[in-house]
Amino acid sequence: MTVVESGRIDMADMSNELTLDMMFEWIEKMPIPEGYKTEIVGGNIIMSPQRQTHWEITLGIIEQLRTKYPRTRTASDVRIDFPGHLNGFACDVVAMSDSAVRDAKGRWRYEDIEFVAEVISKGTALNDYGPKKATFATADVPAYLIVDPYTGEWHLHTLPKDDKYHGEVTLYFGDDIDLTATPVGLTLTTDEFPRD
Repeated sequence: MTVVESGRIDMADMSNELTLDMMFEWIEKMPIPEGYKTEIVGGNIIMSPQRQTHWEITLGIIEQLRTKYPRTRTASDVRIDFPGHLNGFACDVVAMSDSAVRDAKGRWRYEDIEFVAEVISKGTALNDYGPKKATFATADVPAYLIVDPYTGEWHLHTLPKDDKYHGEVTLYFGDDIDLTATPVGLTLTTDEFPRD
C-alpha cells in the first residue's frame, strides 16, 4: 500500500504482518486464467497451467491410492498450510492418515499427511525439487513422490529426519513405485503414465 504525499510515494505503515490468509484473499480477487493452479511457496505466488498429461498422472495416482484411502482422506489442489515462511501449497495428490482431522478453519493439517505427489510442470519444477521437498521433509511427510513427464522418471523421497529426506529412489515410467515400507503400504504402477 502506498501513500502519495507532496509528490513522493511512501510506504504506508502496515502494522499487520503478511499472512497466508491475506495472500490467498488477494489471489481470490485476481483474474487467474482458467486452467491454472495457484499456490504460495515461500511467500511467492506461483501459477502453473494444468495440462492433460498432468491430469492423467494425477488421476492415475489417486485411483491407485483409493484401494486404501477413502475419498474423504485424499485431496488434490486443496490448500494446506505447511511449516516455514508463507507456505500454502495446493499439492497435486495428498493422502491423510486414519486419524486426520481438519483445523479450526476447515483445512487439512500437514501433521496428518502420509503421502504427497507432485507432477512436474516446466515452470514449477524448481519448487517441487527444491523448497517444497525441503518443506515436506521438515513437516515429516513420510513419502514424497515427484513424477516428471518430461524425463519419464519418478523420484520417491522417504525417511524424513532433521529437515531432509534420507531415502531416495529414482526409476522410470513402467517401473513400480514401492510404498510398502511407508504408511501408504501400497505399490503404485506407472506403466500408464503419459509423457510430455
